[in-house]
Amino acid sequence: MKIATWNVNGIRARQAQVQEWIERERPDVVCLQEIKASSDQVPDALCEMEGYWCYWHGGKGYSGVGLHVSKAVAPERPQFSHPEFNYENRIVTTAIGRDAGEVTIASVYVPNGGKDFPAKMRFLEAMEEYALSFQATGRRLVMCGDMNVARTDMDVHPKERKPRAIGQLPEERALIERILSRGLIDLGRAVDPDNDGLFTWWAPWRNMRQRNIGWRLDHVFASASIAARVVSCPVQKDVGTSDHAPVVATFS
Repeated sequence: MKIATWNVNGIRARQAQVQEWIERERPDVVCLQEIKASSDQVPDALCEMEGYWCYWHGGKGYSGVGLHVSKAVAPERPQFSHPEFNYENRIVTTAIGRDAGEVTIASVYVPNGGKDFPAKMRFLEAMEEYALSFQATGRRLVMCGDMNVARTDMDVHPKERKPRAIGQLPEERALIERILSRGLIDLGRAVDPDNDGLFTWWAPWRNMRQRNIGWRLDHVFASASIAARVVSCPVQKDVGTSDHAPVVATFS
């Protein structure tokens, strides 16, 4: 099983890159964020990709998420849905597998918080309640996407560490820890706990990406029983021209 997430920063601008990446990686589940397009604006080649059940949830020029499931793991089209806290087209979920083997996967794009910080905090609080509902019932959950929070100082290059910067604030980090306390594991750190150069976003100036002066904002959070089977969860730093890089989690 392979689950991939990528903030593409505009699906129309990155169409060829996304196609090539999916064809090469062939993830079982593809979570995309910041597609910046309504479903009728998604390029035809991506709207219904061969071999995938595709779901696009966005608006013109802003926000939006995609969630695509390989027909190899879901022979019949799965149901796609939105939790009640869906805001600005920022979350879509689906369940794959059956009975005790069922897993709910969410593609998530947390608000940046620069324009409306309280809205970001409300969204993170709702994510915690959502994760708690799975923990309470023993159901399994994988939340993938751009969480727009760097968990610790280790997740920010020393040159970018700013105690009062949104994305590094103590109250945001506390909410991320509360979400994880609801039975979830941060797979990036579980696999690579000591890597202080593990970043997924770089400001698009001064060759920040080439110099690896970045932040780790894109995450895969998984229920412990799923996390126990993770084999790898690298950041694909050299893929694409978005200011974010894909993260690909592979499970045994």
